[in-house]
Parts: sequence; structure tokens; C-alpha cells
Amino acid sequence: MARYTEAVCRLCRREGQKLFLKGDRCYTQKCAMECRPYPPGMHGQGRSKTSEYGLQKREKQKARRYYGVLESQFRKYFEMASKRQGQTGENLLSILESRLDNTVYRLGFAMSRAEARQLVGHGHFTVNGKKVNIPSFLVKPGMVISLKESSRSLEKIKANVEANAFRQPPKWLEYDANNMVAKVVALPTKEDIDLPIEEHLIVELYSK
Repeated sequence: MARYTEAVCRLCRREGQKLFLKGDRCYTQKCAMECRPYPPGMHGQGRSKTSEYGLQKREKQKARRYYGVLESQFRKYFEMASKRQGQTGENLLSILESRLDNTVYRLGFAMSRAEARQLVGHGHFTVNGKKVNIPSFLVKPGMVISLKESSRSLEKIKANVEANAFRQPPKWLEYDANNMVAKVVALPTKEDIDLPIEEHLIVELYSK
């Protein structure tokens, strides 16, 4: 499967804002957006005004990059969202937020979604007692996510949990920090998502 393998800081610069793709580095002065807050490339500082289509496409790309999904995956999620009751844009964000790798990130087991994707892929988590190593797995209300007993002694995970101790899990997750177990109590809503995504622009783009 194709996946972006270049410097992820270029993605933040291209979108003109921090996407927090490198974890704790994004909070330091070493962050590329602190040093070079303009698009990459030799013409990055002299680009003209973006068109309406350009704004819509940039918003779609920004959402894709936040959650680390491919174009084909993103379109599939949009089609799923359009078939659900309610507003398509909010349904889309709810689906993206329900990915297992994002859930692991929200619980503080990883410093970035990319790292959470790797931890899930390595089989460190279970859903309803069964190992799930598919980052795109969509969690649903009633499901229980837990860190495997054998993974709780890993220094990297312990360090992440300690560093993220201040982070409160979203309302749609009920988290028992002592046992490292979380229960999905509801579907994520737009109010639960703290990302600056204007989902209506994405809907407009795909509705053309």
C-alpha cells in the first residue's frame, strides 16, 4: 500500500498550520512551523491567493493528514458518512475519529497518530478481549479497548502514558487508567474533536 514517506514536517508547512505529526517535537522550537511557517518549495513564500476549489482541496488534504489515511480510504469514509443519518461532514469526522489508531492516540498511549498506528499494527491492543492489529478498525459503542498485559512493561508505552498523564480522554471514551482499559460509550461528535477542520468544505468538494 502506498504511503507518504517523506519528511512529515513538509505536510504541516503545506497546510499552513501544525498537524502534530511528530508528537512532542511539535511543541518545541524545533518544529518546522516555528522556523519556516510558509509552504515548502522554492516558490513557497510567493504563492498567489488560493481559489475556492483550492481551499476545499486543502481542507480535505488537511483532514487526511491529521488522521493519516490514504485518498481511497478517505473517499470510502465519505461514502459511508453520506449514507448515515445526519450531516455528512460531521458523520465523516465521527468515522475518522473512531479509527482504532486514533482511539489509542486519544487515550495517551502514543505521542502521535503515526506512532499509535505502529503500536496497533504490532498487536499491542485488544478489542473486546481479542487482538486487533488493524489501525483502520472502527470502534463502536460498547467495545472495550485495552493494552495487552504483555505490553504494559514496554518502556516506550510507559513513557508515553506518563508524558500524556495530563491529557483528558474525550467524553466518548470511559478510561480506567489504573487497568489501562477504555470503553467506548458513544460515537464521537464534532464537539469532541479539537481539530480545526471545516468539514463543510470537504462535503462541497466531493459534491461537485
